[in-house]
Amino acid sequence: MTALFTVPITSTGGSIVCTNPSQDHQNVYLLTFTSPKDNRLTPTFIDALILALDIIEHRYPKGVVITTSGIAKFYSNGLDLELAMSTEGFVEKWLWRLFRRFLTYPMPTVCLLNGHAFAGGFMLAMYHDYRIQNPDKGFLCVNELEFGVPLQTPMMSIFREKLTPTTFRNVVLEAHRFGGRDSLQAGIVDGVGSLNDVLDLIRDRKLINKAATGIYGTMKEEMYSRVLNGLDDHVGNLAWRDKVEQKKDDVQKRGLHDIQKWEKNSKAKL
Repeated sequence: MTALFTVPITSTGGSIVCTNPSQDHQNVYLLTFTSPKDNRLTPTFIDALILALDIIEHRYPKGVVITTSGIAKFYSNGLDLELAMSTEGFVEKWLWRLFRRFLTYPMPTVCLLNGHAFAGGFMLAMYHDYRIQNPDKGFLCVNELEFGVPLQTPMMSIFREKLTPTTFRNVVLEAHRFGGRDSLQAGIVDGVGSLNDVLDLIRDRKLINKAATGIYGTMKEEMYSRVLNGLDDHVGNLAWRDKVEQKKDDVQKRGLHDIQKWEKNSKAKL
């Protein structure tokens, strides 16, 4: 592989290395991120990854971007919840910005899932255009249900947009763990394999020249306008959640009132 540039991830001593996979793939840019111990989506990680995307867009010919992990066990283990909760504006200033950048990137993007992608890591994979997963190790899973953290609109919308209703339900309401072959069958990934299989996908789908006309990102903006609305209207999302919570509270109060009335009438008949 030919090394092109490296962006440090200062908080962990890690880095994002950009390479060309081979001489035959000059306009294929492989971003390998290594941020011990499991590639958490922290502000410094996100800043580094967005910078790497910016460098490719503005300093290199148009082509295809692949992302993968230099850590064998994990593609990404999602957010550092403690850090995310203690960093003011984290989701709007970092996480939504990262998701938006991939969703509208002006070149094809392919995620090579070498290991586990949990929660935010799975979401990041879904914000790519294509996905190839290791067939033998690693799971994709949204496991917030298991530890009681509700998903916000942009976290949900990308699954709703790209998956069938049944798979969407299994991802969100069952916290199902998808191995490579299960992911392929469910339509979450486009194939299983390694870097060679990613390069085959790029060749077979003729992705290398798709960005040449300069409208690739624009086409994606139109395709995913509903997802972009959620990414760009954080205040509106929060207001909608407040409205839903108020409605839920009203329903619960009405339900408790009706239960008490029923209990009172039942006792009176005894």
